[in-house]
Amino acid sequence: MRLFRNVNKQWITFQHFNFLRRMYVTQLNRSLNQQVKPKPEPVASPFLEKISSGQAKAEIYEMRSLSTPSLPLSRNPSEKQLIELESASIVESPTDVGKERKEEKQWKEMKLHVDDLPGILARLSKIKLTALVVSTTSAGFALAPGPFDWPCFLLTSLGTGLSSCAANSINQFFEVPFDSNMNRTKNRPLVRGQISPLLAVSFATCCAVPGVALLTWGVNPLTGALAVFNIFLYTCCYTPLKRISIANTWVGAVVGAIPPVMGWTAATGSLDAGAFLLGGILYSWQFPHFNALSWGLREDYSRGGYCMMSVTHPGLCRRVALRHCLALTGLSVAAPVLDITTWTFPFISLPINLYIAYLGFRFYVDADRKSSRKLFFCSLWHLPLLLLLMLTCKRRPGRTGDKGDAQS
Repeated sequence: MRLFRNVNKQWITFQHFNFLRRMYVTQLNRSLNQQVKPKPEPVASPFLEKISSGQAKAEIYEMRSLSTPSLPLSRNPSEKQLIELESASIVESPTDVGKERKEEKQWKEMKLHVDDLPGILARLSKIKLTALVVSTTSAGFALAPGPFDWPCFLLTSLGTGLSSCAANSINQFFEVPFDSNMNRTKNRPLVRGQISPLLAVSFATCCAVPGVALLTWGVNPLTGALAVFNIFLYTCCYTPLKRISIANTWVGAVVGAIPPVMGWTAATGSLDAGAFLLGGILYSWQFPHFNALSWGLREDYSRGGYCMMSVTHPGLCRRVALRHCLALTGLSVAAPVLDITTWTFPFISLPINLYIAYLGFRFYVDADRKSSRKLFFCSLWHLPLLLLLMLTCKRRPGRTGDKGDAQS
């Protein structure tokens, strides 16, 4: 059995499967020319021939002409062509191939360059996810009643970002053996060995300590306590639950719902109905977002050993996504009831809420990759647009509800 493959229309890979020997040949003047590499000293193996140590064995091969259209080698099939020795190509002996494969399997020390460190740390901290967390925290701060305090806002955003970087780094530290089995996560820095686990833990510590300190003493103790609780919930509850129970999705939704609550408490210093409403919107939004994402990654999650709804309970995965798509409409109606927005908000947000509900219904009915992909990409722009509409329709401090006007 032989295998031929064109490379850049000049080189041809010629492999003997019966001899497990590779020949790299090039075409010159309709004849195949190749150079045989002298065999090194034999390795002590019962499968290799014994050759004297000082003997270098050169071989000349004859190859039949190929009738393939892409390889115009010889017009006469009965004519034999001599393969001349040339330095342009190489034949590797089985000993050389075995040595190269052995070297590939050996552990190699990765050299860390200072220029690559920022990018590696950005991937370690899941910088896109951290940006989403900071944006939802900022939205919670901006939607809170009262004047906008810029120094407090900057401290809240910085502290939340550092806390998120710490939680994501610890999460990757715990999941190295499982991430290595998944195509989506096999190129993470710790999996590839680009940084050591000690450096990853040190980076997480250097982010967590100042982040929590900024939120506790720079903002208020309640916000700092929420940050500590969220780091604990993400690293010590959600991460191990991913391999134990499908309850990890609900715990992960709580983790994602806390950042806007932190923004609200940073601005007001208290937990009230508005904070829980923002948390509820983020909580419900994450189910269509993550369930649709995990539906297309079921093979990967199964290979990694993760217990996800899309793998173990596919019907429940679709039903939960549809329920929370519909819940987003009800939560939007509750915003003016709690005096967070005006009554304009439920009406102008109704089209996007109905659209995501329609995609959730299509995902529930079709249960294929196309419907899940549409729902996932819709969730990416639905949340920022919904929060922007809430901010546009925010009830100003001078304006109160009808009940308040009647009492005044």
